[in-house]
Amino acid sequence: MKSERRIGTEHSKTRVTLLDAAEQLMIEEGYAAVTTRHLAAKAGLKPQLVHYYFRSMDELFVAMLHRHTDNAIAQYARALTSGQPLRVLWELHSDKTTVLLMTEFLALANHRKTIAAEIARSTKQLRSIYAEGVARVLNEHKVDSDKFPPLAVTMLLSGFARAHALESAVGVTDGHAEAIALVERLFRLIDHQKK
Repeated sequence: MKSERRIGTEHSKTRVTLLDAAEQLMIEEGYAAVTTRHLAAKAGLKPQLVHYYFRSMDELFVAMLHRHTDNAIAQYARALTSGQPLRVLWELHSDKTTVLLMTEFLALANHRKTIAAEIARSTKQLRSIYAEGVARVLNEHKVDSDKFPPLAVTMLLSGFARAHALESAVGVTDGHAEAIALVERLFRLIDHQKK
C-alpha cells in the first residue's frame, strides 16, 4: 500500500510565510518568478520546505487563491455593513495590488487548467456575494432594480474599478475622469433615493 508523504499543517507560520512570499513575487516579478528556489529564497527558507507544505506549485497557487477569496469575502462583509457599501466595494476593487495579483493569476490560468477552474469557482462565488449585497443596497435605497439590475451594477463597478487600476498603473487615463464622475453620480443617485 502506497502511503502519502507527510505535508505541513495548513495554519503553520512557515506555510503562511511561503504564501506571503509567493504573493510578493507574483506582484513584483510575475507568476513565472514563483519557482521553488526563488520562493524559498524570498521566504528565507530551504527549498525543501516549499514541497513539504505544498505537493506541487499548482497546490501553492490554489492555496493563494483560496486565501485571496476568503479575504475578499471578509472585506465584502465589512463593506456591506458600512455606511456607504457601494463606495467601499468600489474602493476594494480599485486596489492596485489586488488587481495586479489577479492579473498574474489570469495569465497563469492560460497555462494551467487547475488554476483556471479555481479562478472561475472563486469569481462566481465572489460575484454572487457582491451582487446580493448590491441588490440589498439598491432595495434599501429604493432604487428600481429593473433600471439598475444588481448583477449589471456589480459588473460595471467591479469591472471599471479593475480597468482603472490596471490602466493607471501603466499611465493610461483617457476616459477615467469621466467614468469616475459617472460612478460618483450613481452613488449620489442611490444616496438621494433613500431620502
